[in-house]
Amino acid sequence: MARPFAVTDSDFSEKVLESDIPVLVDFWAEWCVPCRLVEPIIEELAEEYDGVVKFARLDVDSNPQTSVQYGIRSIPSLILFRDGKPVSQIIGAMPKLALKSRLDSSL
Repeated sequence: MARPFAVTDSDFSEKVLESDIPVLVDFWAEWCVPCRLVEPIIEELAEEYDGVVKFARLDVDSNPQTSVQYGIRSIPSLILFRDGKPVSQIIGAMPKLALKSRLDSSL
C-alpha cells in the first residue's frame, strides 16, 4: 500500500529531485484547513498511482527553504516533479476527479 511520505529541506533533493519516477509534492501546513481536505485525496491517489507517481508532503512551516525556492505563496500547492524539474503546479483544494485529470494531463 503506497502512502505519501514526508520530505524536508534536507532530503528534498534526494527523495524528490533524484527520484526515478515523477513525484507529486503537497506543500501544506498543519493550520491550513484546505490542506486537510486535500490530504485524504492525496492518500487515495498514492494508492491508485503506486509505481507510476510517488506522493510526498512538505510542511511549509518547518521547511521554509524549499517552499521559498519553489515560490510557494498559497497552500495547498501541489507540484509535480519529473526528472528533477517541476512540470506542473496546482494551487488550492480541488475535488479528486479534477486533481486526477490535472495529474494525468501532466504525465
